[in-house]
Amino acid sequence: MLCWSGVGHGPVLAKETVPLTEYGKLPDVERSAISPSGDRIALLTTIEGKRLVLALEDQTTPLRVINVGDMKIRSLRWIGEERLFITTSQTEDLGYGFTTDKFEFEVGRVLPIRDDLEGGLIFGGIPKYVDTIFGNYGVRKIGGSYYGFFGGLELARRTNGTRAGYQFDHGRPHLFKVNLETFKVKKVSVAANQGFEKDWIIDAEGRVAYTLDINNASGAWVIRNADGDRIVGGKQARGAVSLIGLGFDGKSAVYVERGDDRSYWWEIGQEGGEPQPFLDDIGFERLFWNRETGSLMGYTIGEDENERHVFANKELQKKAERVRQAFATYESWMSDWNGNLSDVIVRTSGNGDSGTFYAVDLATNRANAIAYERLAIGPEAVGPISTFEYTASDGTEMDGILTLPPGKEPTNLPVVMLPHGGPHSADSATFDWWAQAFASRGYAVFQPNFRGSTNRGASFRRAGYGEWGRKMQTDKSDGLNALVEAGIADPARACIVGASYGGYAALAGVTIQQDLYRCAVAVAPVSDIRDMYNEDYRASGRERTTRVALREQLGDPSLWDDVSPLKKAGQADAPIMLIHGRDDTVVPYSHSLKMADKLKDNDKPYELVTLNGEDHWLSLSVTRQQMLENAVRWVETYNPAD
Repeated sequence: MLCWSGVGHGPVLAKETVPLTEYGKLPDVERSAISPSGDRIALLTTIEGKRLVLALEDQTTPLRVINVGDMKIRSLRWIGEERLFITTSQTEDLGYGFTTDKFEFEVGRVLPIRDDLEGGLIFGGIPKYVDTIFGNYGVRKIGGSYYGFFGGLELARRTNGTRAGYQFDHGRPHLFKVNLETFKVKKVSVAANQGFEKDWIIDAEGRVAYTLDINNASGAWVIRNADGDRIVGGKQARGAVSLIGLGFDGKSAVYVERGDDRSYWWEIGQEGGEPQPFLDDIGFERLFWNRETGSLMGYTIGEDENERHVFANKELQKKAERVRQAFATYESWMSDWNGNLSDVIVRTSGNGDSGTFYAVDLATNRANAIAYERLAIGPEAVGPISTFEYTASDGTEMDGILTLPPGKEPTNLPVVMLPHGGPHSADSATFDWWAQAFASRGYAVFQPNFRGSTNRGASFRRAGYGEWGRKMQTDKSDGLNALVEAGIADPARACIVGASYGGYAALAGVTIQQDLYRCAVAVAPVSDIRDMYNEDYRASGRERTTRVALREQLGDPSLWDDVSPLKKAGQADAPIMLIHGRDDTVVPYSHSLKMADKLKDNDKPYELVTLNGEDHWLSLSVTRQQMLENAVRWVETYNPAD
């Protein structure tokens, strides 16, 4: 039985409206990591307006404080007990000659927590390498030193002109072994040939154990072992084959083929032979990996009260089950752990909980609340969250996440439809800062898991193929109708809001569909399907496998204009707000510019908000708040809650 210390989800605040800035800003604690010994914790946090990486010993004693400012930090982990490793990203203009105009480059940095240790940038200061990483293949301890394995670009020596130096050759990464103490670099595997992609798995000793090559023209693929011998191969029109990692024994490889109606998981050893089904017919939700060796530790099956952990090592399974049982009444995740699961960081979120991090010490049976994601949003300010089930007009069973205003009766409420992006993702019954912001202003918020979402298996995900603006769209309005029938929503007081694909859905809700919503807010939206197809196809280098995959997902090209909001701007029947980051590398800013021009040409009410310096993921606190304040303003103007 775990003993709880510091349990509770932040201070209980008075019943007054929380400022929108508390929802829109980056969380007070964004990321956490635990060291191999379990004695040290790292947090990415904001304290008194300063964004910091904070290293702690015994959960309370500061070892190092590093000011990271507005860095877009994508990952945080320990390298042994004395160093931290972070990845950041930054948007760069590429200019003429590349397949895309902008690119989000990822950078790896080592941050020592002692003054006498050296920190640095992966590939930094070496002229023939680009100081950005293209794939992180793990960290291994070899001969007492730590090495990281990264994909990287090697420049070609300039052969023309009189100036010495290096020039860009191609964008296919080689695999490098980098000493994370001295930053010396060694190439351990060469890049794929032109027209191919390559992937790797590194074993516990730091050797290239498995290599995957995919022909982007034909979809033919092959996996080779440590000796370079072919052990398995095939042909996949979409090129949808991926190496996942080492198996439970640390010697086999786990890989996946994404088929027409499901994903096929396989396991194969160094000697090859017939691949064996991996966890066949087991609907696992999550895989757990040993961060030190790269081998698989366990997986999770089931959901909610039926969820359970399955680990190959029985002692590890007992530990994982103890953690799960201790947090059985919460929406919880093991966010980081050490190799023997003696120490775990658990994150909770959901009803009455705007996000809490716990340090769990299984040796002492203690779980301490160590940090809160949003300290200003106490339990009473969190709107009730539940899963709402409904049936689509064609009989398909589905659900969505319903967030209600705190302290209000769920009757005849104004509603914000908030479809997720992707579209291949899903919402769950956890604290969502965007949904909670609207709920705090008096709106019921519904996040439908429409067909194409990932919460009901591969066949449900594939049911969305070719259904942009069609069944995927009516699934959302069917959810609205179900809320109305349940007496929760007022059908005359609805707006639709979303980002990325959700932004497309917001535009489609007032152009492709009619007479449903009082307004729409589209953040980083796809406004034209044909433009999106051309952009993604060009960015891939016009690879055949990309074309096949895109055509499969988007359906018949002759029908795209019928469900592209840009082509239907003249039908817009409600005011539209467009919000877009100028540095978006996923959905170009031009999608909102073109949509704004079309709305203007058709004399339709609209507003365009440009987020300078912002990317697709709303990574910056200031511009995220700018987005939220404008979105709420627009909804409150055209669909007031009171």
